[in-house]
Amino acid sequence: MSVRSVLAVAAAVLLGGVVLGGVVLATPAAAHVLVQPDPASAYALTAGRAWSLVAALVGLAGVVIGGLALARSAGRTGTGTGRRGAIVALVAGLAGAVGGGLVVAAADGGPGTGYGIVGGYVALVVGLLAMVLGGLVLTRSRRTG
Repeated sequence: MSVRSVLAVAAAVLLGGVVLGGVVLATPAAAHVLVQPDPASAYALTAGRAWSLVAALVGLAGVVIGGLALARSAGRTGTGTGRRGAIVALVAGLAGAVGGGLVVAAADGGPGTGYGIVGGYVALVVGLLAMVLGGLVLTRSRRTG
């Protein structure tokens, strides 16, 4: 008998189960509580949350670089078309969106379960925003260049 079975039998007996010839007849609620895994703490950094955080930060870097490249292409700061920044923003945005999409696809639960689904959706949105900014800068650089 495994340790998990022994603990389940002991908990069922403590929760009001009846032992008949070695078979435990526990209430369905008690059996359901025994099988459920512990939920992740709101402040625990699980693997899903870490991946979604990394994806969101990569996407955010793409947004910042895309914004700076957009300002450069509009002639507000520096010289040049900002084409290199646009390409970096596109790549970072794509990486953030793909990372967020993978986190969302792999999540087995909803918000608050520790799978990082909320951060995955944030990374998707921020990554798409970075790609839009990069595309806008590339369009402007083609017109002026």
